Amino acid sequence: MRYLGLDLGSKTLGISISDKLGIIARSVKIIKHNEDYNYLIGQIENIVKDEQIEAIVLGYPKNMNNSIGEKAKLSEKFKEKLEQVLNIPIYLEDERLTTKQATNILLENDTSRKKRKKVIDSLAATIILQSFLDKKGKK
Repeated sequence: MRYLGLDLGSKTLGISISDKLGIIARSVKIIKHNEDYNYLIGQIENIVKDEQIEAIVLGYPKNMNNSIGEKAKLSEKFKEKLEQVLNIPIYLEDERLTTKQATNILLENDTSRKKRKKVIDSLAATIILQSFLDKKGKK
């Protein structure tokens, strides 16, 4: 089963994809947006068709105390919009601290600040998707 991982930010959407077995996630790209969700959904729809995606894992940015804040509500609304267009399962995956994890990975690899800005969201999407895949594999 092939999965698409998404990290929805206020200005960018980080995208990752799994291998065909649904075991390993890799970064794909970042799509810049101005909260034009129709544009994003069109882009995602193309990726789903081109890559034969069978399910989507969307980052769910809960607050540290496990409550649902404004950003998490935006993810819920985006999920609903995706479900109206795509006929595949869409899962919400807790993404607390994924951007910090991605930053730490990039710092450990001596990635420049300029380069980090370009790849941070797709790496966060990869961490979100890999976390989901790892949990699924343990069941």
